[in-house]
Amino acid sequence: MDSTNKYYEIITALLKKIYIEERSSIERAADVLVKAIKEDRLIHVFGPGGHSHMAMEELFYRAGGLVPINPIFEPGIMLHHGAIKSTIIERTPGYCSRILDYYDVREGDPLIIATAYGINSCTIDAALEAKKKGLIVIAITSPEFSKSVPLDHPARHPSKKNLFEVADIVIDCKMPFGDAVVEIEGFPQKVAPSSTILVAFALNLIVAKTVEKLLKEGIKPPVWMSANIPGGEEYNRQWILKYKHRVKSL
Repeated sequence: MDSTNKYYEIITALLKKIYIEERSSIERAADVLVKAIKEDRLIHVFGPGGHSHMAMEELFYRAGGLVPINPIFEPGIMLHHGAIKSTIIERTPGYCSRILDYYDVREGDPLIIATAYGINSCTIDAALEAKKKGLIVIAITSPEFSKSVPLDHPARHPSKKNLFEVADIVIDCKMPFGDAVVEIEGFPQKVAPSSTILVAFALNLIVAKTVEKLLKEGIKPPVWMSANIPGGEEYNRQWILKYKHRVKSL
């Protein structure tokens, strides 16, 4: 089997595991988002890490995605503001616990924290602060990975906690230890990471289930249409007028 076949087989097997094993947690997460939309709340999303921030971009302002998404785009932990710096900041205790205040999170709001690794200071600080403020924390993470990292590793939060231990609802994205999944003969390091695909899949399962549940209750789901198809910009105007002064990144 060549490397492309290996990657395809491994990724599709992991996606199937999410689909089969996480259905109950996805239902619970969708129930939280349905309640938030019915109460006209924002759905806050945080991807606290160099590549984890792509989870926020996956949900935000996306064709077929939910409208009231409030992404916590913190420049300090994004790769395009300095990759090495992002690693330093995501490991700095206290940094991310204050960011939530700026984004006006409120008691009872949902906060999706999407990071397959689930161990760094930024992740755990954000989760603990959100719980303190009374938010409902939904985690997309890999408990297998978190449990495999030694407690004395410098990437860990000082408390040694894992995201899956702090969150109210956990969707296991099934990322294996090390993230990369393909072995190639003659090379000691696995290649082809899995985390982004797995996290995005889990997030969109929640989106689809949320919209399904809203429709069953007779509620018009707030969903973006692609601005690149006829009628898209006109359709989206209703959502822009409603949310552009509430969602900072709009």
